Amino acid sequence: MTDTTTGATTGATTGATTGATTAAVSAATIAATTSTAAAAGGAWTKTGDLPSPASWSGQYDGAVLLKSGKVLLTGGSDAASAVLARTAVYDPAAATWTAGVPLRFPRRLHTVTRLDDGRVLVAGGTSGASPLSPGLAGAELYNPADDTWKSAADMREARWGHSAVLLADKRVLVAGGVAVRSGDSVKALRSAEIYDPATDTWTDGGAMTDARTGHSAVLFKGGQVLVCGGTAPISGHDDASLAFCELFNPTTRAWTPTGSLVLPRSRHQAVAASDTAALVFGGATPGAPGDGTFDPFAGLTVERFDLATGVWTALPASPGGRGLHRVVPLGGGKFLLVGGTAEVRDGVGYRSALVFDDTTGAWTAAAGTTVGRWAFAATALSDGRVLIAGGTVRAGLAAADPAVPELTATTEVFGAAS
Repeated sequence: MTDTTTGATTGATTGATTGATTAAVSAATIAATTSTAAAAGGAWTKTGDLPSPASWSGQYDGAVLLKSGKVLLTGGSDAASAVLARTAVYDPAAATWTAGVPLRFPRRLHTVTRLDDGRVLVAGGTSGASPLSPGLAGAELYNPADDTWKSAADMREARWGHSAVLLADKRVLVAGGVAVRSGDSVKALRSAEIYDPATDTWTDGGAMTDARTGHSAVLFKGGQVLVCGGTAPISGHDDASLAFCELFNPTTRAWTPTGSLVLPRSRHQAVAASDTAALVFGGATPGAPGDGTFDPFAGLTVERFDLATGVWTALPASPGGRGLHRVVPLGGGKFLLVGGTAEVRDGVGYRSALVFDDTTGAWTAAAGTTVGRWAFAATALSDGRVLIAGGTVRAGLAAADPAVPELTATTEVFGAAS
């Protein structure tokens, strides 16, 4: 059974010699990009380690920046695939992590959202390591003022691998995710719900046009939310990446289909590029896309969405396709893309980092990280630097023990060149 958010999707290929040759060229290109990155400016500085290694494979279960400028991490998984209740807080001034008060329930593939009042909402997820583990409906609130967790109202439906976004009216929209379908399969969800911090209540958020999990959600200045990509289970062992996208109107609570991605994507990253535009980076997996060709994941693709037209446009790609990477805005129309991998079952985390300039469509190599990783935490700090922490370094046949993925507790901070 494939975990619909983190599992790899593989495909058979024809023309094996051609595919292998292209893949080798791609690997060489990635290596060259990494080795020359330091000349492009910017630098990574190692800082204090996490209290213990962990990984975060969801879109919205990673680090959040608190109003104090500190960073909060919650839950996740350890190397034995055990689900964690641990929390940790990073202090940029001291460059140290401190173990925090544990969650009330261990969870992974949950969502973590900083509310307008500074508190943090953690919702859903699963407390089991198996892809068939039931989802959690429970939610909890962290108050940085007194460093405490308390229970919040339960969601209307248990789910994991869902999205969460803070709306313009200070409520939180949760959408999609996964629930157990039967003893050997799961199903993606269409349902959405909205949390009101003022009343500690969840209300119906309408049903999406398409059921999905592992998707991304982007808030536009006008209040609409773009949901794009993700996966939908298609059997007990397989899931398909989606190109379908839709828009949520918080005033009417209506979901409306909009333009589809040029390429189906899962394990991608999406960010707002302006008040009315969004960018999506990377994702999907190598394999046979169904048109008689083989995609060795050679290209790191990017697309731009225009809210006015509802159209996605392919932008210039860069070598080195990947998923489970992270993208963090740097300001001035520039975005830092870091880490990721092409294969989660037998993969190695990438050290390479790139900067994409949305004003010119140009990619620039940035300094490579000290430790390659995927499924890690990342956030911009208050001073404009970027923090990355934890994640998976190697897995499967690439690890010392194929049965145990290698995680890291290391943390690095990126400062762009002046």
